[in-house]
Amino acid sequence: MNMTINTTSRSATPATVRTHQASYSALNSYVPKTVLLAKRAMDIAVAATGLLACAFLLPVIALAIKLDSPGPVIFRQLRIGHAEASFTHLFWMYKFRTMRVDAEAASGAVWATKGDPRVTALGRFLRKTRLDELPQLFNVLRGDMSLIGPRPERPGFYQKLETAIPFFAERTFGLKPGITGLAQVNQGYDRDIEDVRSKVGYDHAYALSLSSFITWLSTDLRIMVQTVAVMVCGRGQ
Repeated sequence: MNMTINTTSRSATPATVRTHQASYSALNSYVPKTVLLAKRAMDIAVAATGLLACAFLLPVIALAIKLDSPGPVIFRQLRIGHAEASFTHLFWMYKFRTMRVDAEAASGAVWATKGDPRVTALGRFLRKTRLDELPQLFNVLRGDMSLIGPRPERPGFYQKLETAIPFFAERTFGLKPGITGLAQVNQGYDRDIEDVRSKVGYDHAYALSLSSFITWLSTDLRIMVQTVAVMVCGRGQ
């Protein structure tokens, strides 16, 4: 289910809205359509291949989660999708559940921390290897996400981050959020606002790589290789 936020209905001033629209237009002006088409084609091909290759693994992980702790196998969470000139998409992102079902019952929306006690025993392994993110391949096929792009943020954090971090909202203008990305392989998961602040530069650097077919392809292939290394070495959080 896709939803949208009308950016002109938020507390932003008209000047802010015009700036956002100008940034969106600027992005579309330097990203060739061939790159956008090739990126989507790669998303579909790799996501479909990945799901087929992991077809035997998905039920094993599902069974292990059921045996490890009570609760659903799949965890869904509302996330911010790509932004357009006048509105921002929302979508349900799917993951294998790695935390207790009551993880945020008392605290509300909070970032995960290192050694987070809410994470289950199996969940630690799934997060370190990033196997918990395999269901997001379905999000890619649906068109909610891309394989590579900015990490999708939670609506509960979005207003605070947009206010505190310059050019935060622009990071997803015309770009679908990704399962992995330049920021993720260089820095990992967010634990506080400073982590998000340092990631914004990576996100904009990735957007610039889309200015030509060669730079996009080389950047995406490098990120894919680095992502596999993170999974194999268990460097996730």
